[in-house]
Amino acid sequence: MSELNKDSGVIHWFSRNHVAANFLMVLIVVIGFGTWPGIKKEIFPEVSIDAVSISVPYPNATPDEVEKGIIVPIEETIQDVDGIDVIRSVASQGYGNVTAEVATGYDVRSIMDDIKTRIDAIQNMAEEAEEPMLHEILIKAQVMSIAVSAETDEATLRTIAERVRTDLLNYRGAKQQVTQASLTGIRDYEISIEVPQQRLREYGISMDVIAMAVRKASLDLPGGSLRTDGGEVLLRANARKYTASEFAPIPVITRADGSTVALGEIATIRDGFEEDPIKTQFDNAPAVLINVYRVGEEDTLKIAETVRSFIDSYSETKLPAGVVLEIWKDDSSYLDGRLRLLAKNGLVGLLLVILVLALFLRPSLALLVAIGIPVSFAGAIALMPWTGISINMISLFAFILVLGIVVDDAIIVGENVYRRMRRGEDPSDAAPRGTREVGIVVVFGILTTAMAFTPMLGLSGVSGKIWPNIPLIVIPTLLFSLFQSKLILPSHLACLKPASEQKAPGPILRFQHIFSRGLENFVDRYYRPVLSVCLKNRYIVLATFISLFIVTVGTIRSGHIKFIFFPEVETDVINAKLKMAEGVSFEKTAEAIRLIEEKGLQLNREFPVQSGQPIVKHMLASTGSQPLVQGMGNVNSSPKGTNIGEVTIELIGAVERKGIEGVDIVSRWRELVGDISGATELIFATESAAGGNAIDLEIIGDNIEDLREATLLAKEALASYDGVIDLADSDVEGKRELQLELLPAGEILGLRLEDIARQVRQGFYGDEIQRLQRGKDEVKVFVRYPRNERTSVADLENMKIRLDDGSEVPFAEVATARFGRADATIQRTDQRRAIRITADVDKTQGANATEIVRELTSGNEAQSYIKVWGHNMRNWFRERRGLEKVALPEIEKGALTLLEENFAGVNYSFEGEQKDQAQSIREMGSKAVLALLGMYVLMAIPLRSYIQPMIVMCVIPFGLVGAVIGHLLLGFNFSIMSMCGIVALAGVVVNDSLVLVDYVNRKRTEGLSLHDAAWEAGAARFRPILLTSLTTFAGLTPMLLETDVQALFLVPMAVSLSFGILFATLITLILVPAVYLTLEDAKLARKRYRQKKISRTNGAIATVVEA
Repeated sequence: MSELNKDSGVIHWFSRNHVAANFLMVLIVVIGFGTWPGIKKEIFPEVSIDAVSISVPYPNATPDEVEKGIIVPIEETIQDVDGIDVIRSVASQGYGNVTAEVATGYDVRSIMDDIKTRIDAIQNMAEEAEEPMLHEILIKAQVMSIAVSAETDEATLRTIAERVRTDLLNYRGAKQQVTQASLTGIRDYEISIEVPQQRLREYGISMDVIAMAVRKASLDLPGGSLRTDGGEVLLRANARKYTASEFAPIPVITRADGSTVALGEIATIRDGFEEDPIKTQFDNAPAVLINVYRVGEEDTLKIAETVRSFIDSYSETKLPAGVVLEIWKDDSSYLDGRLRLLAKNGLVGLLLVILVLALFLRPSLALLVAIGIPVSFAGAIALMPWTGISINMISLFAFILVLGIVVDDAIIVGENVYRRMRRGEDPSDAAPRGTREVGIVVVFGILTTAMAFTPMLGLSGVSGKIWPNIPLIVIPTLLFSLFQSKLILPSHLACLKPASEQKAPGPILRFQHIFSRGLENFVDRYYRPVLSVCLKNRYIVLATFISLFIVTVGTIRSGHIKFIFFPEVETDVINAKLKMAEGVSFEKTAEAIRLIEEKGLQLNREFPVQSGQPIVKHMLASTGSQPLVQGMGNVNSSPKGTNIGEVTIELIGAVERKGIEGVDIVSRWRELVGDISGATELIFATESAAGGNAIDLEIIGDNIEDLREATLLAKEALASYDGVIDLADSDVEGKRELQLELLPAGEILGLRLEDIARQVRQGFYGDEIQRLQRGKDEVKVFVRYPRNERTSVADLENMKIRLDDGSEVPFAEVATARFGRADATIQRTDQRRAIRITADVDKTQGANATEIVRELTSGNEAQSYIKVWGHNMRNWFRERRGLEKVALPEIEKGALTLLEENFAGVNYSFEGEQKDQAQSIREMGSKAVLALLGMYVLMAIPLRSYIQPMIVMCVIPFGLVGAVIGHLLLGFNFSIMSMCGIVALAGVVVNDSLVLVDYVNRKRTEGLSLHDAAWEAGAARFRPILLTSLTTFAGLTPMLLETDVQALFLVPMAVSLSFGILFATLITLILVPAVYLTLEDAKLARKRYRQKKISRTNGAIATVVEA
């Protein structure tokens, strides 16, 4: 009856029904690989920042006015909305922005609805402010840009660019239609109705009269409907004006005789662009950029193919002579190259895995085990649309990462079946029985490995959108491999020929036998004797490994291995952003940009390339705007202003540069440019995946003077470090301003300051009277004085102020204006003033942002508590040993720690990359503890012990030793990618230990002594343990040897996992048996101690009884 039970069940049924197993396998493969073409492809996973932006234009208002009239009312209104983590605000010239960062676990859309409801109810917003605009901050996926360049005027160039954009959006000549494209690097349209003061006086009218006349004549107003016998007829006034010629006939004055004075007779109507100029040049020719985006589930590569096809097919007859279309900053080329690179590495890794299996197992058995790889991958691919994972750099690397791990369970099953077959058991019986024999260990081994990847799930911030791509690929792959090893693999193994029926081995099999027998000889001649010695000297072995671990930790703590958050990603795009002092003329900014351009072209001489081609492929120079958005920046709008500009260079490919790195080029560019007179900010950077500044420090306080003094001290501390570059802060003086004050004479005439301010604003800035939607563009309509009547202080003094009775008085008689200077911007965090300090580090000088931050924050409350606690523990041990206590050494405090102590009410926080780093490490650490607990539970169940999981898990810390050795040997810094590899390593290494400990337990139940069971288990499980490690290493070997700079940022994770698994194999085969015996020694010692204690107690009782 027991034999019947053994030969029944799902595993046995599938091993006897090969057709069902094969159909199941084919079904998984077809569904999986059939899903692949429809999965979205992108370079990095699409992310959102979990924040809501509230933008409010307040035309011509100073930052101080924006803060009081816009920022403060919004902050007060939304500060208690549940789910808001941090509120950040920026008040700038004519514009206010409040960003509400949403806490983890809350729905952004729901929070945005709550915020909108609150803002709609605000009653004390500034009257001249426009309607608040709310949107979720999303990071658009830009695919590429098209540079439209020609030696022509701005209006013509924009018209051509708009036509190209329209034709691109309507292009149907490729598989994927472009659905979103926008123009940048050019001014927006504006209609300016310019009325001289003399004309106003001649006709006895004011600006308000003109504004009202335009509003009444240019409108589009529904008037209801007529219900007639013939049906319903709509009533509509459709007289909206769209061009200067349509505005000109609008009647402004109607005389008693019925004659009218048209707007065109009073004013000059300019249908052109905004007043602040923007100059964009592509390869030294005037240009406009068309940015092309991928939306939703659109495919990046297909969108890029569409754009290239469009440019190729766009007939020259459709473009005026001299107009050139050029692809600029094609990010899809990175994706295509990296897809090919990872696909190549994956294929080579697969072949290496099969080779390793074939060398140590029968070739036929190795092939059957390797079949699990495509089946498992297909299953994971089929689930990608359900888990929301796209085909990107991270998810593709996850497939390579799991390539060698995925066959671990199949190796254990296959090797166990093979061992039974060699004993003479028929394959049809050996397959189900061998599978069932290691079934529990295989199931829980896969579950513990999957558990090890869970800390990458549920992270907050931007990291929480990126890292889940790894476990959401790895875990389904492992689960499908378990499914395959339980149902499909036994069916295939049952078809193998019995050992007795095998023919004489051919040359391939003979070659394989050399390795197979060589491994067996190695186990018998070397491993068994070494293991025997280690078991006898187990305490020395344990002390040796612990010492090695302590040395490794010391190596990390001493700084021999530097830590960076995200490895540098080599790029072909470098950039220089310039910000001059507020109020600087456009011409002076343009002069500085020309200097940066010249020095950029000089890089061709500084870095000669073997092929002879210039290292600078294309150059885009912008004055008045900064169109390039780097890293995780918000691409909804680009900064504009007469005092800003940027130069962006696209280099030739990294392969053609042959080892010349972007950081070296940008460092030399910085040296060539040097200091620029009048520049408040000049930042050189490479465009990378990490994005942002290496150091992003925010100083927060209530007293602005203390805040500025603290900022100065913090900047001095940062500047004292070698390699800190591009140091800047947000506390910059704004434009010079004339502050209006009402004189007593004005008050007597019945004027108020608001009357004067409104009339000055109408004349000098302009009164926005309408907004038109002209095609795809929004056009503002202003009425104001002509340009030549608003260029000097004298124009203000000569202005006439209109009284209620229609009479006019000179401005100088009723008001005065004194010079002042406001802040360029006012930043606030959680309703307190804030100043942002940003800096980068020059990696060519060996500077490390993490080390700088650690020194600046040393001696803070958390670190001091740890040091005091450690000191108290040390004295406690000394006291127990009868030694004197030692005094607590002085705790050295960093500049930022002292800053908080010396300035009451001033605090600091790190933002950007440093905040994401600390948050990711903290969250991953806490989740790793939970994962270890879960792994412990999953191992305690099959082992039926609370102690034995500790034996299995003892290998986890020692995996770190291998990871550190790998980083030292290959010259890599530690990074968040390295940490992810170490976290994943925990699950992989315990799998082998679990197999070993389970075998020891089985041998003990068969009657072997503990020493013999451990000795026998090491020898018996040597092959599967070695194979699981070698296949993992083999799968990652192509990545370890990869020299392509585009993939180097992924290598640290592969280093941690591959070298860690190799070292952990040694740990498993030597340390685990030794620890097993050591724990048994402890149990025996405890048992003897209890027996002695009982004996002493019994003896004492007997003595008392006798007495």
